[in-house]
Amino acid sequence: MIYRNINTIKRKKKGKMAAAIFYDEDTDKAPQIIARGTDRIAAKIIEMAKEKNIPIEEDMGLVAELIDMDMGENIPPQLYSIIAEILLLIERMEECI
Repeated sequence: MIYRNINTIKRKKKGKMAAAIFYDEDTDKAPQIIARGTDRIAAKIIEMAKEKNIPIEEDMGLVAELIDMDMGENIPPQLYSIIAEILLLIERMEECI
C-alpha cells in the first residue's frame, strides 16, 4: 500500500508551513519527505493535496520537525511512532471508502 500525507500548521509570525511524506510499504524502508515549504509553497502543497484527495493532517510538532529535513530524506526513527499513527488513520479512512 502506498501512503501520502500532508502535514500543515500556521505559524503566527512567519505564515504557513507544510511538509509532504510518501511511503510505499512494499519498496520503502521508511517514509520520505517529498515536499516541504513555507508561505506560498506551503499553500501550493496544500492546494495540490486537496486536488488529489491526499489526506491532510495538522500536527504542529511534526511539521516543525519535517520542515527542516531535506527532500528525499527518510523520516528519522524518533518520528516513526507519530508517522505510524497517521498512516494507520489514513488506512482506516481508505477502508471506509
